[in-house]
Amino acid sequence: MALHNRVSATELKQRLAQETFKRVTISFYQYAKIADPKAFRDQLYLTLNNLGTFGRVYVAAEGINAQVSVPEHNFEAFKEALYAIDFLNGVRLNIAVDDDGKSFYVLKVKVREKIVADGIDDPTFDMSNRGKYLDAQAFNELSGNPDTVIVDMRNHYEYEVGHFEGAIEVPSDTFREQLPMAVEMLADQKDKNIIMYCTGGIRCEKASAYMLHHGFKNVFHLEGGIIEYTNKAKKEGLPIKFKGKNFVFDDRLGERISDDIISHCHQCGEPCDTHVNCANDGCHLLFIQCDKCREKYNSCCSEECKNIHALPLEEQIELRKGVVKGIQFNKSRHRHL
Repeated sequence: MALHNRVSATELKQRLAQETFKRVTISFYQYAKIADPKAFRDQLYLTLNNLGTFGRVYVAAEGINAQVSVPEHNFEAFKEALYAIDFLNGVRLNIAVDDDGKSFYVLKVKVREKIVADGIDDPTFDMSNRGKYLDAQAFNELSGNPDTVIVDMRNHYEYEVGHFEGAIEVPSDTFREQLPMAVEMLADQKDKNIIMYCTGGIRCEKASAYMLHHGFKNVFHLEGGIIEYTNKAKKEGLPIKFKGKNFVFDDRLGERISDDIISHCHQCGEPCDTHVNCANDGCHLLFIQCDKCREKYNSCCSEECKNIHALPLEEQIELRKGVVKGIQFNKSRHRHL
């Protein structure tokens, strides 16, 4: 059996649209030592594919990081298959807060150097020495303490559309940039409680270990991130201190946590928190666009891209030849429309 998808994206999206059953979007991660990531990856692909799973899974010697979509009728079988793996037995499964079942249309399982690109090359760094978990109730209590600093360990475009009340942003484009920046920003607050959070827990867990490695003492991280916090708070009837939308790295590009709209359209400045990718295939810039500007610019980020997008496909392809996509697909906070 093939260990990679061989069907076109167009056909896969059509198949997804024709499905008559519901899907559940799930994320999970686990830091663990995997002796042979390639062999583990191949077996995992077969297991997930047999259950009709779509999504993005990264495997490395330091563990696994996954965001997947599972047919609802296969959810229990999916959970049993994961729990049958020693280091994943009982792993926390974060169920999406706002889910249309269309988060993914293909399964990709890849071997990476790390499950979170962190830029850490210090051999004395110990991932097992990490901060203390906070559940929803404990987070609400500690975050109200005046001697507590709440740190958002997500990228600027994630923070822009939603974050916890009073949380500080570490203004960077990547997680590897954030880690040393967070240490520097908080250098004079080592005596305070430091709470770190992210989307599902994987980044803030590593960040908490990094802060401890650099001499901070009272370091905490939000168990299961924003997703688990929201689900637990709703279930337990707790106040939800997160405002706005939680950015997610799948086709939804966000899940609504509160009705607050705290960001603005990047083109006209009206209140808006809808992320889109520019419709020009030679750009695909991630930006925030309201409905009026979407109509005005035909789902593009600029007049230039709108004009290119209107050209015949053959001409668009010709224009894209030689374009450095690393520049075009730029999510940098310094890239302005």
